[in-house]
Amino acid sequence: MSELDFPDHDYLTVKELAALLRLKERKVYDLAASGAVPCSRATGKLLFPAGEIRAWIEQAQSGGGTTRPAAPRPPIMLGSHDPLLDWAIRQSRCGLATFLDGSLDGLQRFVAGEGLAAGLHLHDPARDTWNVPAVSKSAARQDAVLVLFAKRRRGLVIRPEARVPAGLGDIAGLRLVPRQAGSGTDTLLRHLAARDGLDLGTLDLADVARTEDEAVEAVRRGAADTTFGLEAVARSYGLSFVPVIEEEFALLVDRKAWFEPPMQSLLAF
Repeated sequence: MSELDFPDHDYLTVKELAALLRLKERKVYDLAASGAVPCSRATGKLLFPAGEIRAWIEQAQSGGGTTRPAAPRPPIMLGSHDPLLDWAIRQSRCGLATFLDGSLDGLQRFVAGEGLAAGLHLHDPARDTWNVPAVSKSAARQDAVLVLFAKRRRGLVIRPEARVPAGLGDIAGLRLVPRQAGSGTDTLLRHLAARDGLDLGTLDLADVARTEDEAVEAVRRGAADTTFGLEAVARSYGLSFVPVIEEEFALLVDRKAWFEPPMQSLLAF
């Protein structure tokens, strides 16, 4: 192949890309492992989408041999609301702003470069694990790290006058505060409800709450009987709690941003 002489198929093999770039095949494997070059592992072997490879090459600086730096990520924490993280951001005075509208929203915005980190609690029912499968699927090409921030007990937060259910499958007849679609909590609730034979469509629902505190506060003031919330928040409001599951809350952080002052201040705190 001559310079930038792409084959007429959609994906390049390691051998084809090595010939195109005039590199050893070992170097191509290294580029793929580091995430420096667009690639797919869907078939169990490395394939390189020709269109994205073409764009990757065209982005190279003239004479420099390196790609132009990506636009700086704004100092924003995305993703799911966690009361401890929210408090730590404020108390550490790290300078991070927050845009917290659910795990899936945060993951999508992180991939789009709209923030330097995202809080996630995304459950994979097939593997009964947290966060890694979703991040591996959606953010495989991001130069980022995924770190466990907290383990949290989630369950039913009950207002004092309400009947205390035996578990999630026993909340029929209780008014529930739901969370927004796309949040890790809503996704998890739907999975567990289906597992336990609970038809969420038959429940009496209050207004949607967009944070953990907002959901529990609605229960405390009597706007609903229960919500699928966190034990720590329930205890802080003096409300009863029925445990359902322990979840893992993780931070997906841009690798460069990890070493810069906002994240370092937060981590030190």
